[in-house]
Amino acid sequence: MTSLRATLRLQFHPGFTLDDACELVEYCSALGVSHLYASPLLASRTDSTHGYDGIDPGRIDPQLGGEAALGRLIERLHAHDMGLIMDIVPNHLAIGHENPWWQDVLLMGEQSARAHCFDIDWRVPDPALNGRMLLPLLGDTYGVVLRSGELQPEFDAAAGVLQLRYHEHRFPLAMHSLGDILRAAGAESLAAQADALPLSPDEAERARSGVQGMRAELGQWLAGETAQRDLARVLVAYQGDTPEGAERLHALLERQWYRLAWWRTGNDELNWRRFFDITELAGVRVELPEVFEAVHARVFELIERGWVDGLRIDHVDGLADPRGYCRRLRARVDELAARRPATERSSAPARLPILVEKILAEDEQLHDDWGVDGDTGYAFMNSVNALQHDPRGEMPLATLWSSLSGRTADFRLETLRARRLMLGSLLASEFEGCIRALRAVAISHPASRDLTAGMIRRALRELVVQFGIYRTYADEHGRPAVDEPHFQRALKAARNCVEPPGQQVLDALEKWLGGEAPGDFDEPECTLRLRAITRFQQLTSPVAAKAVEDTAGYRSGVLLSRSDVGFEASTFAMSVAHFHAANLDRHARFPRAMLTTATHDHKRGEDVRARLAALSEWGSEYAEAVRHWFVDAGALRSQATPVIDSGITPLPADELMLYQILAGAWPQELSPDDAAGLSEFADRIEAWQQKALREAKLTSHWLHPNTAYEQACRAFTRGLLTSPAGYPLRRSIHAMAMRIAPAGALNSLMQTLLRMTSPGVPDLYQGAEYWDLSLVDPDNRRPVDFAMRQRTLAGPQPLVELHKHWRDGHVKQALVHMLLLLRQRYPALLAEGDYQPLPAEGERADQVVAFRRRHGQQQLVVVAARHVGTLLEGETLQIDPKYWGRTRLRWFDESDMQICRMPWMDWLTGRTVTLRCAESSLGRSMEQSVTLGRLLTELPLCLLVRDDAGDP
Repeated sequence: MTSLRATLRLQFHPGFTLDDACELVEYCSALGVSHLYASPLLASRTDSTHGYDGIDPGRIDPQLGGEAALGRLIERLHAHDMGLIMDIVPNHLAIGHENPWWQDVLLMGEQSARAHCFDIDWRVPDPALNGRMLLPLLGDTYGVVLRSGELQPEFDAAAGVLQLRYHEHRFPLAMHSLGDILRAAGAESLAAQADALPLSPDEAERARSGVQGMRAELGQWLAGETAQRDLARVLVAYQGDTPEGAERLHALLERQWYRLAWWRTGNDELNWRRFFDITELAGVRVELPEVFEAVHARVFELIERGWVDGLRIDHVDGLADPRGYCRRLRARVDELAARRPATERSSAPARLPILVEKILAEDEQLHDDWGVDGDTGYAFMNSVNALQHDPRGEMPLATLWSSLSGRTADFRLETLRARRLMLGSLLASEFEGCIRALRAVAISHPASRDLTAGMIRRALRELVVQFGIYRTYADEHGRPAVDEPHFQRALKAARNCVEPPGQQVLDALEKWLGGEAPGDFDEPECTLRLRAITRFQQLTSPVAAKAVEDTAGYRSGVLLSRSDVGFEASTFAMSVAHFHAANLDRHARFPRAMLTTATHDHKRGEDVRARLAALSEWGSEYAEAVRHWFVDAGALRSQATPVIDSGITPLPADELMLYQILAGAWPQELSPDDAAGLSEFADRIEAWQQKALREAKLTSHWLHPNTAYEQACRAFTRGLLTSPAGYPLRRSIHAMAMRIAPAGALNSLMQTLLRMTSPGVPDLYQGAEYWDLSLVDPDNRRPVDFAMRQRTLAGPQPLVELHKHWRDGHVKQALVHMLLLLRQRYPALLAEGDYQPLPAEGERADQVVAFRRRHGQQQLVVVAARHVGTLLEGETLQIDPKYWGRTRLRWFDESDMQICRMPWMDWLTGRTVTLRCAESSLGRSMEQSVTLGRLLTELPLCLLVRDDAGDP
């Protein structure tokens, strides 16, 4: 299918609505994309800046314009023969009073009709939590908050419930707990109903009916002023700012289906699944058929209506059963697609794509039995970035890092340390939940009942620490064969880290966690094993995310371009052969997977990474410059500020990372003398720096910020960028940034060319048509000047001229536009054409990546130079063709000599190229060849196109 050619990702929020997107449709169509790719559109928290904190999957977010605005956008898209790809979040919902499902569970506990929607463990060893949920949302310890008067009882007329108001939170009070309050207020009949409500989950239906009736009657009673006055008088006695009130309030809270607690208790005692360590995002049990339907009801309606052409699934690894979920989703989507209204839109796909957000290790493959069309592009982003790194730069940069920072240059070691930290801190409650599930399996058999929780804890810790992938996908059939090598590798490493008795426990874990199929065992053992497998697989995923992306990635600074979401940071560089292998695999298995180089989650913008990758070509020179910077920074450190006078200065590791970020993100137009521009740049860098320090969890932390150290780092950064004392250092860093900037720009154009022509569907992140020098969110979600982009797209865009003033970013937009037009003209060639690596021969063979795509009589050849940044001189991105010497490309064509001699068109420059042809040494085909000097005369990039059925 060729209907999905290319997407453009848009981040929706109250400041950028669906109606705002309507105004961009004409631009996106002119640019050449076939589909807008929207961030989550279902109702999320008020003023959400991203939409991943959904509160109601049943409606379009009113702050984005609601369904009416979505209808206007769809109408505009369809008028331009475009469609919409929708990002959905099946894994979690935000808790709080805006979420009606969550509030109903707080009101009725396990009896709630929505209780099964959330992944809550109602039966835990702690008697204070048995049958209740822990709500770690208090700003101080329970006893302090209880007596503070901050918990205010009140009546919510809209919801028809009594509740406790605590800052932005609203905690409904269970109807069965209100008897004394209602009686004291004179509502004897209501009090009797409250006392009579059943409390057992077995009587949930009768309880729900009783609560529903009480809510209606409570509202009617409180319609009178006398009742309101009487209730208000009684509720005063339940305010905790007096000893008697605190005692009454505590007794009332002890009768709720939840237990309020200090926010710090969540990491240790939480009894419900959350998204990573974010306690305000509750896991949803989408594996249950009725929950699956409820969560997707609105999305399915939009698909059937013809408004949505495909889905992006957020955080698929958080689900209990990703395979089962994806297969069920595929079946429902295909069923709905068959009922869509007839349309002549070429952008309407016959098979709606389903793309999953999935982090893959370098030696890991996406399972091919899920029914999905591929991943969202992290694997490609990693491979094209690694391709840009010169392996010769690794040693000098690693030596610089380890010698000045005192930390290891081995990213794997940083990851192992971070994994241990996660299990003992932020994800301790999830760890303990997995231990409980495994202990339940142990005691189900006489042979294993002596494996204590402590034994399991020690063995499980080592297994999870050594896990090299996000998760396995074992189910009732056991562990899939493709997962087995990854599990066994972790098991082998864990064996080396435990005492001999622990190896016996690891043997048991290997069997329980999918080595033996749970379906082969009778109940209740089958269910116990499945529960343990689910808990384990939902543990390794957040441990990996938090340890790698959000900890080790901020602790290791050999070269920051190699640590981003989905990257294999322990691999510094990738060979051309490895890149081709990844493309061939994607072409064979998931030809409609997404290709991206920038996302809403990236730590550094695609052009920050591209520029930092160029540093690998200046490894030794950069290392020498940094050592001088450390000396030059002495004057800056000693400047008279209250922070520096306190004796606190940035640690070398943090200073090293700061220098890299400044070199990588320094705006093209920013002079070291521009006071206003430097102040604005400093604001952005300081925001990044605070997040980096807290994510690293070494000198500061989100849970317990080291404000003195953060202030010292802020003062150093601000002084470097804005003070007279920082000028010499600032000027030197600026000079380095501008020196590598042309190489970074060339890297960016290279990755754009490869993204648009490799097997898969390219995605363009909002605004990245120009240079993307953004940093981690929220910096990468800043407003985009689309008006400027519209103006430059409408003007002339000759690539060979624009590259001469490349700093304004127009050359990148022109390249994006040209390549998207190529995909428009040759959709089948780019979507279905075969993929053939073209090896180079000669002295510069390692500095070029090339391949051919062919479909019928159409074909193209892509050629891109790499590791040539040090050759760029002046203000152009041109390289002397003589540099390539006798280096050439060769490939075989099964056509005859006449066809072989037909000219090719260079899509980027408009010139024609005729290749030299000769009979191959095998005598069975024609051999075409060309020197790189002929191909790369005007740009270090080339795209040859030939259509033997028509014009070249």
